[in-house]
Amino acid sequence: MLFIVSWTALPEVRERAAERFLQNAGAPPDGVRLLGRWHGIGSIRGVGVAESDDIEPVARWAYEWSDLFTLDIMPAMTDEQLGKLLADAAGRR
Repeated sequence: MLFIVSWTALPEVRERAAERFLQNAGAPPDGVRLLGRWHGIGSIRGVGVAESDDIEPVARWAYEWSDLFTLDIMPAMTDEQLGKLLADAAGRR
């Protein structure tokens, strides 16, 4: 399953967040594959896409950073998955 992960932090945690990130490049725990991550310029916010077959390691990853960031994680679909869903729905009409 794919997940879109967005995060935001306040400027006062910038140094602590940078130190933690530099420890392991912000790598997710076992069971989560990070597909890509993008960081906003001039702020402590960004977005990433991750993949996991299990929600627990995704929740663990969020918890590991929740003292510094507000995280928003939502399940996601690819264009292909959405296209199939829409085609199936159109066929039932």
